[in-house]
Amino acid sequence: MSAPRILLLDIETFPDLAYVWGAYEQNAIAIRDHWFMLSFAYRWYKAGQIVCRTIEGAKKGDDRRLAKEIHALMDEADIIVAHNGVDFDCKKINARLIVHGFSPPSPYKIVDTKREIKKVAAFSSNKLDWLCKQLGLGHKLEHEGFPLWQACAESNDPAAWRKMERYNKHDVRLLGELYEVIAPWIKQPNAALYSGDERCVNPICGSTDLHVFPRLYFAMTRAYRRMQCNKCGKWARAVISERTPRATMVQA
Repeated sequence: MSAPRILLLDIETFPDLAYVWGAYEQNAIAIRDHWFMLSFAYRWYKAGQIVCRTIEGAKKGDDRRLAKEIHALMDEADIIVAHNGVDFDCKKINARLIVHGFSPPSPYKIVDTKREIKKVAAFSSNKLDWLCKQLGLGHKLEHEGFPLWQACAESNDPAAWRKMERYNKHDVRLLGELYEVIAPWIKQPNAALYSGDERCVNPICGSTDLHVFPRLYFAMTRAYRRMQCNKCGKWARAVISERTPRATMVQA
């Protein structure tokens, strides 16, 4: 079976350093140092261990090596899974790729677990930590807050870097477990497109054990066979519509 290459990805960044007139809701007068990537962690779904890369030992703010490695990973991925990946991780990565003069990686699909769960469920919070706690998957690693980021970026403290690495890798572990729980509930790229046969559309399932229901799925003008995966529970419908029943007219 041909299956999509799914990349679980999470990045950590250092903020802009700016001049401001005060401490509360300020507009920056000027940026002294622009933000940069501190680290990223990733795992190929169901393939190998979680890996973390950092800029430890590099000149402050020099994340070119990280950008190069992420570009290669993105170039290989069919699907990138990230929590808040559409608005944060992937856009932030793109910014650094542009800064360092890289061409765009080959096209990929993004499954943003934060964005997708909001479409189908109303949790009290859609933060990764909250969702994982409520679903019994664990929680994010505790740390001292921003001083950890400072110790990495400004002091280059080896102990701080080890803690940052553990933190980043743990987020990817939580991301993978959350993704498995919500995958049957959310819209994703169709796994059957990669395999070329009839199977579960959930890309982390791909089972051929499907139950076809006699009751059809009715769209606005056509009817389709509907089916449910007996393994993960994901619902789908056939691509080709049924000839019967057929409407004799449609709305003008």
